[in-house]
Amino acid sequence: MTDQEVSQALRHLNPTLVTKILEVSSVAAIPKDTEILRVGQYVKVIPLVLNGLIKVVTRHDERELLLYYIKPVESCVMSFAAGLSEGPSQVFALTETDTTALLLPTEQVIGWTRQYPDFAQLFFAQYQLRYTEMLDTISHLLFEKMDSRIYNYLQQKSELTGENPLVISHRQVAQDLGTAREVVSRVMKKLESEGKVKQHHQSIEIL
Repeated sequence: MTDQEVSQALRHLNPTLVTKILEVSSVAAIPKDTEILRVGQYVKVIPLVLNGLIKVVTRHDERELLLYYIKPVESCVMSFAAGLSEGPSQVFALTETDTTALLLPTEQVIGWTRQYPDFAQLFFAQYQLRYTEMLDTISHLLFEKMDSRIYNYLQQKSELTGENPLVISHRQVAQDLGTAREVVSRVMKKLESEGKVKQHHQSIEIL
């Protein structure tokens, strides 16, 4: 990705800041399913997605739970928070699709949020968005039946990736939703009998 393309993606920011970002940041092409952040890692760079998709998950006792996705022109507030406090990350992040990300040096980001209000607003807006998404996740866990959770998850994933059918296994669905593969397999049969999905050998089609 050229500097001009990066500048276009950041056109909503102060032009002087964009010039500084181009001087000290790097663009990385990251293949699908690459872990870019792990629990306990100290954050040196903060990713800003230019294209593609990153998912952020939490893990406990070998179980995972999808927290949120990072879409184009969004960043990871958990990375930002860890960098701001100079503490270790408390989440994992990995690419959901082939992704191009702008890697912003943490020390520079902290200074830019103080100097440029529009840049600070970018991260404050991300905080608000992620807070809302986390509340939604808790609500789904507490109050939604598993069939609704799985169907909504598949719909969201299809919308974000632009793929239907989705090349995904029951095990992957179970990992993202923090449940067992057997539960997903049972629910998928129910959704298929209701005419909401069709299961293929290595994919799931939303009808």
